[in-house]
Amino acid sequence: QVQVVESGGGLVQAGGSLRLSCAASGTIFSINAMGWYRQAPGKQRELVAAITHSGSTNYADSVKGRFTIAGDNAKNTVYLQMNSLKPEDTGVYYCNADAYSSRWLRRNYWGQGTQVTVSS
Repeated sequence: QVQVVESGGGLVQAGGSLRLSCAASGTIFSINAMGWYRQAPGKQRELVAAITHSGSTNYADSVKGRFTIAGDNAKNTVYLQMNSLKPEDTGVYYCNADAYSSRWLRRNYWGQGTQVTVSS
């Protein structure tokens, strides 16, 4: 069993910055990747950014050049630095961990979400 907890959301003005944190804990054998997804009312949940254990990253086109994902393997923690925020970045941001709780059980674990609101 793996637990995932996000923090760092809040209210900012357009053009501002936020840094989200996500920590995975519990019975973790290994983590393949962690990522950030977001969902706005009436919209599909979408991948924002992801990072593998080795450091390979993937970003949604809409956030490239503005957001940066980074990880701390020793702490099983991932960060999302969000700069030049736009109102369309508003949504609930969820952290996902693609993790093994044992040598044989690989699953996706989700956090509870943290609200990000960007005012115009």
